Amino acid sequence: MAYASLLLDPALRYMVLATAIGLMLLEYGIGRLAHRETHDWRESAASFGVALGQNLLRAVEAGMLAIPFAFLYEHRLFDFAQTGPLALAGLFLGSEFLYYWQHRASHRIRWMWATHAVHHSTTRLNLTAAIRLGWTGNVSGNFLFFLPLALIGFHPFAIVAMLGINLLYQFFIHSQFGPKLGVLEWVLNTPSHHRVHHACNEPCLDKNYGGILIVFDRLFGTFAEHPSDQPLRFGIVGGVQSFNPIRIALGEWIAMLGDAWKARGAGAKLRALFGPPGG
Repeated sequence: MAYASLLLDPALRYMVLATAIGLMLLEYGIGRLAHRETHDWRESAASFGVALGQNLLRAVEAGMLAIPFAFLYEHRLFDFAQTGPLALAGLFLGSEFLYYWQHRASHRIRWMWATHAVHHSTTRLNLTAAIRLGWTGNVSGNFLFFLPLALIGFHPFAIVAMLGINLLYQFFIHSQFGPKLGVLEWVLNTPSHHRVHHACNEPCLDKNYGGILIVFDRLFGTFAEHPSDQPLRFGIVGGVQSFNPIRIALGEWIAMLGDAWKARGAGAKLRALFGPPGG
């Protein structure tokens, strides 16, 4: 299948990696020329360490993760041409819709936040922050949100490819240099919208969950503009900065499990695990 050859092509993967590193260096250079403190080299180095661990684990888990998608695709409800315009549009909108709810749940359910907090732990928003992704996404259950796409009839490779496009697009919006995009700001998740998502200012918390699109935030009441009366601050509310990739990747899990252990009663333990972060 065409999707498989694209996903497994090593030349394409190396080209994407080289382009990403080149853009990171360019962003750093622009920041230096503009005399803006866009990077902390220790934080950026830690992000590369987290990214390395995440990619190693993803390679190990790929086979196990394929099983539920393959099973549901084998028992799919519909058969259709995977590369037709309507199918591609449906896959794009479906994956964006489900990504919105997966991302929203990752902020509101602590079991999922334990993974997603890794991505929000940077105090500088730049392209190196884009690669700081949690190691435990499958433990948190992120993949469960996208299983309906396979049951509908979308091939697992097509689902992975579309989510890969979503992730690739989001790489570019992790920057403080991205300009306003005019009328596209109403439809697309742009650098200005994503800066708000990463900010820890009170008006910005739990806002702008979209991947490529921002329309679902507008529809479901989670959209926010940059507050006009305050500069944006990045990082986790009450978080302690660390440059240790292992501590970054597992610190929230340790804190959550510690809170659940100390909680009295089954209800309190469940709230510690599955209630909102900080709740």
